[in-house]
Amino acid sequence: MKPVGVAVVGCGTISHQYFTTLAARPEVRIIACADLDLDRAAKVALDHAVPVHGDLATVLAHPEVELVVNLTIPAAHAPVALAAIQAGKHVYTEKPFAATPAEAAEVLARASAAGVLTGGAPDTFLGAGLRTAARVVSDSVIGDPLSAIVLMQGPGPHRWHPDPEFLFGPGGGPLFDMGPYYLTALAVLFGPVTRVNATARKGFTERVIGQGPRAGQTFPVEVATHVTALLEYAGGQVATVVFSFDSPLSRQGFFEITGTTATLAAPNPNKFTGPVQIRRAGDSEWTDIPVPEADDGRGIGVCDLARAIRTGERHRASGELAAHVVDVMAAIQESAERSAIIELSSPWRP
Repeated sequence: MKPVGVAVVGCGTISHQYFTTLAARPEVRIIACADLDLDRAAKVALDHAVPVHGDLATVLAHPEVELVVNLTIPAAHAPVALAAIQAGKHVYTEKPFAATPAEAAEVLARASAAGVLTGGAPDTFLGAGLRTAARVVSDSVIGDPLSAIVLMQGPGPHRWHPDPEFLFGPGGGPLFDMGPYYLTALAVLFGPVTRVNATARKGFTERVIGQGPRAGQTFPVEVATHVTALLEYAGGQVATVVFSFDSPLSRQGFFEITGTTATLAAPNPNKFTGPVQIRRAGDSEWTDIPVPEADDGRGIGVCDLARAIRTGERHRASGELAAHVVDVMAAIQESAERSAIIELSSPWRP
């Protein structure tokens, strides 16, 4: 098929992974990149051999750009997506899809009215690791899935990120920064969430930047940095989730699914591959499930969307799925703030 012309908007840390993946894929052709910092856009364009660079208006006006890859900070995700839609472009947005459910709903409604498609990260569930885990569940290798436990904890990204403030502001924190990986994977396995009960706290009121030219500077923490929630799913399953930036001990990727006959250890939802193991009742050891080799990376969801643009087929890392995850995260936040159980009704279905 003819490659889809792509513009990358937001040339920060994560963009380099996207450029590397997209440059190697036949579904897309990188036409342009944009950033508020025009010097950074120019440098990234030089580093990755991107023909056009500039501000948002410049890349949206380019006639060969069909699909915008929106890698801006969370607070700008919805405004940039809406600008792309208004310009008649399809749009794929980094997680979270939007800062609020209302913003996410507006993006979906405007896209539908304009006849363009939306997609959203994370796309790690399209990788070989989580696809293998999903097949184990769908093939009833562990019996009927009953529950899940997921855990992501560590000291926080201020230790390594040179400009970490947005990760501790609205649309950030461990829930909105790391939660989408785990919540998306759970949604793919279990379907939509129907009820949420959560607690949350802020471990520290300030953080200190650990690396980069601003190392040693402090900044305020605006959101909860430790979140625990119990989720109920439409299919009857339940999941216990913990997301924390408050722990000196780092534990990433703990993701277990309990079935009626066995337990599945799924790979880290922030990775595209990884070990998949099962342990049946009475087993003393885990059994490895073969995971096929694959050359996956951040941006394969963009390629999936590009194929949908050309073929009309349904894409998997859809805006509807990403918006449902925003709904779930907002419900977790509301439940913790109100000390209340929150009911959800989502139009998204796997």
